Amino acid sequence: MNNQNKVSINLLLNKHVYTKEIEGKSVIFIEVPRAERQFRPVFIDKDVFRGTYHRNGEGDYHCTKEDISEMFRDASVASADTKVLTEMDESVFCMESIKGYRNIFRTLHVNHVWDSLDNIDFLRKIGAVGLSTETGNLHPTAAGLLVFGYEYEIVREFPQYFLDYQEKFDSKIRWSDRVVSTSGEWSGNLFDFFFKAATKLTSNIKRPFKLDGIFRVDDTPVHKAVREALVNTLVNADYYGRQGIVIQKYPEKFVFENPGSFRIPLQDAFDGGTSDPRSATILKMFSMIDIGERAGSSIPGIVSVWEENFKSKPVYEQTSNPSRVKTTLDVSEYVGLDEDASDNGELQAINAISSDKSSDKDKFQAINEISSDKSNQKQENVEKELLAILADKQEHSVSELAKVVGLSPARTRSITAELVSKGVISAIGANRNRTYRLADKK
Repeated sequence: MNNQNKVSINLLLNKHVYTKEIEGKSVIFIEVPRAERQFRPVFIDKDVFRGTYHRNGEGDYHCTKEDISEMFRDASVASADTKVLTEMDESVFCMESIKGYRNIFRTLHVNHVWDSLDNIDFLRKIGAVGLSTETGNLHPTAAGLLVFGYEYEIVREFPQYFLDYQEKFDSKIRWSDRVVSTSGEWSGNLFDFFFKAATKLTSNIKRPFKLDGIFRVDDTPVHKAVREALVNTLVNADYYGRQGIVIQKYPEKFVFENPGSFRIPLQDAFDGGTSDPRSATILKMFSMIDIGERAGSSIPGIVSVWEENFKSKPVYEQTSNPSRVKTTLDVSEYVGLDEDASDNGELQAINAISSDKSSDKDKFQAINEISSDKSNQKQENVEKELLAILADKQEHSVSELAKVVGLSPARTRSITAELVSKGVISAIGANRNRTYRLADKK
């Protein structure tokens, strides 16, 4: 094992080789530990391409050149997404995506010192551009290109890049709804894809109407867990790998798939406390707008939420040739939410009014006041929810907005008209083709 002409590295310690007595016979046990990513690939006979194997069930199989290339990429100490792309400049970025990101950042970090920076300086602070030692100039990083770039620019560096969200509610058709990065109808980058996919994934999960900034302050643990699973998929993907990212929503489950293998043992990921994302800079960008977990507690948190709310555990699977990770979240037995506290409080108030000795006229007036307050509060919360949806800086139709907020198109159109009159959002087009987006700040 210590002969490097035979094995590239000896991973065994004395404790890994021992004997046990079984049915009166002495049996030798050899435990082969998992190699840390910095030491992969482990190969024999000084031939990395012909001497590298992976274990699959009861057999050993040759690793493909694609598998070995992934190992070499993962072996780097630095996160792969810090790579400075010297052949690209800021023209590869979708400025609408950057503007949307900065709007969210500004909402969450009021009076932050970075607010006054121009786009390039801001992007450098968050790791989206970097200084090249070759050219002496600033260029997009791999992380910046993936998060803010146009799809047709991203595939220049990542030829296999592909994002695919599918809703499969009818077995008779291939999908009920689909969003792909190659459509040309939107930027195709990770930032915009996250908001499109997260909104659709959580659209029919019950939650109270109350927001602060972009996400609800009383956001349910289920919503947070779904977003966490989505972010995990995006930041742990190997974007040089085949088949791209596929997110599927079924009536009974959510499925998240990404190219690339686990960088740490799965048990370590379940135990928590260990974080080794493949794209650390991308995770940093998301975490700066309160999306994503950086403390290594992501998977344990998702497991806990799913056990409590769905009486099941997430299923994590890893396959090879090509390397892919698949996460399945079963939603078939959703426990649901109790009525929110405000509704309970209103019910108690109405019961108290009904039981007191006031005149019927006074009771009727008091109940009307409660109903009016509730209606005004609900509209205010719906307005906040609409603004949160439009934070992706994309254009949305009334039917799309109505589906997410759970109101009729007519009622949604009425509320959007009020927001337009306030100058908060802008209407584009006329009549049935009209769409809405956040108004540009003057």
